Amino acid sequence: MASKLNVLVYSGIGTTIGSVQQALYTLRRLLSPTYSVAPVTADTLTKEPWQSTTALIVFPGGADLGYCRALNGEGNRRITLFVRRGGGYLGFCAGGYYGSSRVEFEVDDPDMAVVGSRELAFFPGTCRGCAFSGFKYGREDGARAAKVKVEKGVWGDNGGDYSGVDGGEFVSYYNGGGVFVDADKFKEKNVEVLARYEQSLAVEGGDAAAVHIRVGEGNVVLTGPHPEFAGVNMDRNAGGEGYPELVDSITRDHDKQVAFLRGCLSKLGLRVSENVYEVPALTPLHLTAIYPEDIGSLVTNLRELVTKDGAGQDVVVGENDTFVLKTPPSSLSLESLSLQSQQAEDSAARGKEVDEVLDYTTVPKTVYTHTTSYPSTSSTPYFNHITYYKALLEYRSQSRSSPSQFGSFILYGEVLTSTSTLLDKNYQLLDRLPNGLTAVATLQVAGRGRGTNAWVSPLGSLVFSTIIRHPMEMCIQAPVVFIQYLTGMAIVEAIRTYGPGYSDIPVKLKWPNDIYAEDPTHIPNATITDPLKKKYVKICGILVTSSYSSAHRHFNLVVGCGINVTNRSPTTSLNHLLERLNASRLARNRNAVQLQSYVHERLFAKILVIWEEYYYRFCQMGFRPFEEQYYRNWMHSGQVVRLEMEGGAKARIKGVTLDHGLLRADEIDREDRPTGNVFTLQSDGNSFDFFNGLLKTKA
Repeated sequence: MASKLNVLVYSGIGTTIGSVQQALYTLRRLLSPTYSVAPVTADTLTKEPWQSTTALIVFPGGADLGYCRALNGEGNRRITLFVRRGGGYLGFCAGGYYGSSRVEFEVDDPDMAVVGSRELAFFPGTCRGCAFSGFKYGREDGARAAKVKVEKGVWGDNGGDYSGVDGGEFVSYYNGGGVFVDADKFKEKNVEVLARYEQSLAVEGGDAAAVHIRVGEGNVVLTGPHPEFAGVNMDRNAGGEGYPELVDSITRDHDKQVAFLRGCLSKLGLRVSENVYEVPALTPLHLTAIYPEDIGSLVTNLRELVTKDGAGQDVVVGENDTFVLKTPPSSLSLESLSLQSQQAEDSAARGKEVDEVLDYTTVPKTVYTHTTSYPSTSSTPYFNHITYYKALLEYRSQSRSSPSQFGSFILYGEVLTSTSTLLDKNYQLLDRLPNGLTAVATLQVAGRGRGTNAWVSPLGSLVFSTIIRHPMEMCIQAPVVFIQYLTGMAIVEAIRTYGPGYSDIPVKLKWPNDIYAEDPTHIPNATITDPLKKKYVKICGILVTSSYSSAHRHFNLVVGCGINVTNRSPTTSLNHLLERLNASRLARNRNAVQLQSYVHERLFAKILVIWEEYYYRFCQMGFRPFEEQYYRNWMHSGQVVRLEMEGGAKARIKGVTLDHGLLRADEIDREDRPTGNVFTLQSDGNSFDFFNGLLKTKA
């Protein structure tokens, strides 16, 4: 019997991208490494034999009429049999309506009314909504932080972390969900109420907010609200007045929401991780180009590295990773799901100890080579390739430098080990990939950590690494060390020129390779103008690795970047800064236009275009043309520091040298007078404790 390691989240017609993303994020954290949580389309559900390897199917928020159009008939027949034979169904909001026998949605509004029976009919009664008034499709007008009370004793003797909300209350995100009408009257049909709304409702029929139903040998949980929505991943700028407070209240109850979901997943028969698991299973990679036909030429150039594995598949065996090259399926098929299942199974075997670093180098990485079109948003719900490539063309057309290489090829993975490791640890492959090819990830797992140092980049980060071929003969005019400085400058420039009004985003360069921002949680003091006295938090890190190709007489540079775009932890994000800036603009002018949130794909494209412009100008003219701009954006001018490597000598930062990019510091005496001694420090051998004014040798 096949292991049931798949949890499938429907991502087809009717769903919203945000709901799919939230479901994937939360369920992966709760169910990894035991299960592989993956998106799935209607084609797979209706045409492929997914049932034997699947433990749970999840229907997220959206509009359930779309689900009906895609799945009525064969799709729903398969789902029903799957549940009756022991599978699980979890429906959030629209998925809750869809799993009921009848839907009554906004029956008094002729423009929005949806009334009718549903084929699945797991809940034998009606799901009626909206539970609260004000809902509008595609907007947050009717969103609220709904108070929900968990029924006492519903978790039985199972124990676990979810017992903390047994009989207690918590706040959950809500936007358009329903009430399971007269749920208490269906006890004889194996229906139990898990939680109830605690506020006055806009519809009649009781107060059941979440129900559990035993269906044949399987289990179903349906909810009206969205306990899977994590406040940390919500855009505080998405709604109107009061929306940030709504997000804050949801964030405060995060642990209770997680505890409730643990209970629901246990009801569904799943093995829930004792701790929120931070290392999800790897997902397939997608190799694309701005002009898809160029992928064919790229694959041809790799032919001398390609061998056949035991199954007859094209394989590139690198020094660190093995890549399996495949033609992309027409939809999210069992081929990709089975790979993720195997990776989840491998992870479970290797990760039984919580503090054990998972060895992902042994897991083959599937690479889908897209030679005719871009991946669909269903297969890459966190990254829209069309949006990205359109933005890249748009920004290139506005440039006077004709950039044409950075970002023309991208290797995207929703979950991968490390964008840098995939490139810089596979040397033969790196030497044959095109200049400017960029690996980008939604979630990145660092496989190089020691002990417990396995890291997952938080959802909302923009994580990427770009290949730069830097000719040896350029290294006198344009030393490699400056490229990390150029990268930071390009990122700051892209952030501040994202659109009109964004120039006031308070980001600064920290030597040698970080970007910091003024802490938006810190109450600003308008009288403080000295940047050294303001409170800063890190928002971006940059890492450059280098190897030399003697055959081509150039350096293969891999420049890795991680930028907090929408995630508020572990420090802050660009959209958090934007929220503070919008508040400041409104305080000065009630009619001020609100600046829109940063979009990953567009910001990514803008960074790459500006960065390529800077790089080729640097190759022609060196760093001198950038000197003024660099100092205008950095944090250190005039800063007094102690030099640990010089016996604690006191010095004032003056800048970087134009020949080798070294940090220059002039020694000063007790009265802050220059002594005449000058110190120059390499970026790769020293670290800068900016806040304590200490330069020290790296351990």
